[in-house]
Amino acid sequence: MIRAIAITMALILFQGSCLFGSAGQLSWPMAWAVLGIYVASKAAAFAFLDPDLLRERVAPGPGVEREDVVLAILGYLGLYPGLFVVAGLDAVRFGPAIPIPESIQGTAFFVFALGYVFAFWAVLTNPFFATVVRIQDDRGHSVVSSGPYSLVRHPGYAGVLLAHLALPFALGSIWALAPAVVGTILFVARTSREDRMLSERLVGYREYQKRVLWRLLPGVW
Repeated sequence: MIRAIAITMALILFQGSCLFGSAGQLSWPMAWAVLGIYVASKAAAFAFLDPDLLRERVAPGPGVEREDVVLAILGYLGLYPGLFVVAGLDAVRFGPAIPIPESIQGTAFFVFALGYVFAFWAVLTNPFFATVVRIQDDRGHSVVSSGPYSLVRHPGYAGVLLAHLALPFALGSIWALAPAVVGTILFVARTSREDRMLSERLVGYREYQKRVLWRLLPGVW
């Protein structure tokens, strides 16, 4: 648990340094609000998640596939430090290149927060919600089909991607859409790979795919 707390604190400090370092100042209210959502989500995780799941998320067990780790890292770089640095440079230090009205920023921030709430619902529902894909036989891995998993097969990804596609607008930076889109593409590719692996190796997943047809967006895909 101590390791999980230390890693979480380091990540939040890193995110803050990307935002405010690129902006060149601390007086950026929307960036503080965004960072507050991250802090709240991490605090809720420590308050409500099973300690075994927290340990799994920090130190995954055996069976992790290298390709998934590479996709996860590259996607993370786009959605987090990449997006934050570009937003700070564009919206505050040099810009913005294209001004975004406060009403749109406020609406986008609401969508960002909503995306994280949906993703956290998925984490609460799924005791096997690891940071990297593996069949967790050591933890009695089974198919989860309740809650948000009755709507889409990858609700955690769906929530985070929705949040980070709205985030550039919340932070006031059109240019920040570029790393957000790159990160989104990588995570969408990751869902395809994850679906294929789970259907091949996790008992009951193929039946679950037949019941829940949509991977990320109900009625679309």
